[in-house]
Amino acid sequence: MNETLITRSELTNRLAERFPQLVRKDAELAVAEILGAISQTLAQRGWVEVRGFGTFALNHRPPRIGHNPKSMEKLSVPAKWVPHFKAGKELRDAVQRDFKA
Repeated sequence: MNETLITRSELTNRLAERFPQLVRKDAELAVAEILGAISQTLAQRGWVEVRGFGTFALNHRPPRIGHNPKSMEKLSVPAKWVPHFKAGKELRDAVQRDFKA
């Protein structure tokens, strides 16, 4: 399987290359603004839907009893909210189409 990693700086570079009228600094600001808006909305217990791409939301994990794998000591793990991404139909279809090719 061909593993490809896209970092934040790579995303910024691709945006700047695709839109030559954007200065690299403007591309950095655009990426930062988009990611910041998603983060801020999730922090306020909201959700973000990007049509055709997917939905960013929160999942609640209830408290549970876990253990330290080294000592096997039981410990209490508190409840928490974790970010969750659900791919939209167009993204899922695109991934399937690319894997079949």
